Amino acid sequence: MMPFNRILIATDGSDDANAAAAKALELAKALDAEVTALSVVEVPAVFGGRGMMVAAANSIPFLEELSKKAVEQVRAEGEKMGITVKTLIRAGTPGNEIIKASEGYDLVVMGTLGSSGFPHFLIGNVAEKVMRHAPCAVLLFRAKKG
Repeated sequence: MMPFNRILIATDGSDDANAAAAKALELAKALDAEVTALSVVEVPAVFGGRGMMVAAANSIPFLEELSKKAVEQVRAEGEKMGITVKTLIRAGTPGNEIIKASEGYDLVVMGTLGSSGFPHFLIGNVAEKVMRHAPCAVLLFRAKKG
């Protein structure tokens, strides 16, 4: 069996991401694994004139703050369990950045649907992309509904 010594938790602060992070931290505790929480600031695509560019640029600090809160929440939960969680924030396209960040990890853990909530069949677009292209194992969780 492949050992899971280094676990990457991808989070955006959504319910599914939080459920996945909780399970990943339980697993990390049981395996005494190293943990990193990653959040990706998705830089908005800009179409249109100068007004659109200003609006997109103005949204970046807000999105960065959401990412900081998401990784800090995982770090704080890990600390309660006696787990040191490193935090990492990247900017770009979430699927691509998670795949790049997963180099050197044994396992990526993430929720099936992120904060966009736009379903792609049974799992989200980002989760599907990571599942198909990450160089390591990927474990997906969905928050219980209802």
